[in-house]
Amino acid sequence: MKKSSRKREGLRKEYDLKALKGGVRGKYHRRYAEGTNPVLLDADVADAFPSAKAVNDALRALVDVASRRVRLPRRRKRA
Repeated sequence: MKKSSRKREGLRKEYDLKALKGGVRGKYHRRYAEGTNPVLLDADVADAFPSAKAVNDALRALVDVASRRVRLPRRRKRA
């Protein structure tokens, strides 16, 4: 027995499904797996930066400053 074709009840007549061919499943999967890490900024923080590059530059500078060790001279005990 042959399977009946599905009815396209939800589609309008003007939709041309043949024009949708050529789509690739998982097209951006590799790029995503390489390590994207989207972060949502609060509106007030986002307003302070004109672009994503500016945010990245500011964060890199902060990481650099935070990673530096500042050694303070030790206090000598009073006799």
